[in-house]
Amino acid sequence: MPKTHEPGTTTLTMPSELEVVMTRVFDAPRDLVYEAWTDPEHVTQWLLGPEGWTMPVCEMDLRPGGAWRRIWRKADGSEMEMHGEYREITPPARVVETESWGGDWPETVNTLELSEEDGRTTATLTVLYPSKDARDAAVQTGMKDGADQSFARLEDYLSTLA
Repeated sequence: MPKTHEPGTTTLTMPSELEVVMTRVFDAPRDLVYEAWTDPEHVTQWLLGPEGWTMPVCEMDLRPGGAWRRIWRKADGSEMEMHGEYREITPPARVVETESWGGDWPETVNTLELSEEDGRTTATLTVLYPSKDARDAAVQTGMKDGADQSFARLEDYLSTLA
């Protein structure tokens, strides 16, 4: 990974017409970041996007072919659901999964790669869209801001696990 990534900063790039790549360095060992990313008990504490959301449902069958499902709830009671299937699990380095929001949103393939250097873990999340229009629409939703907030929450949460 390039040395330009510092803890506390999320970068978002679009290296191709179909991809969004988000990268963040966490001041924590890779095993701990992997655990926080793949254990439902941990995921519900940080993968919440903007303030005001909770995750009352987080189901994860962490194996190739296993399904996952998450439901977020806003303070006003409105909900948002997402689901997918795991394609590849390589602890503690890589998770590949599909992601479906339903409705008009197309399914994506998300690849999380974790690498560690000097006790810090670089998380690189690549989201592959079926079209440039789908990618651009997703970016316009405020994806980077939501990721920033979730990743900041993860950074804080990791410090409580160490």
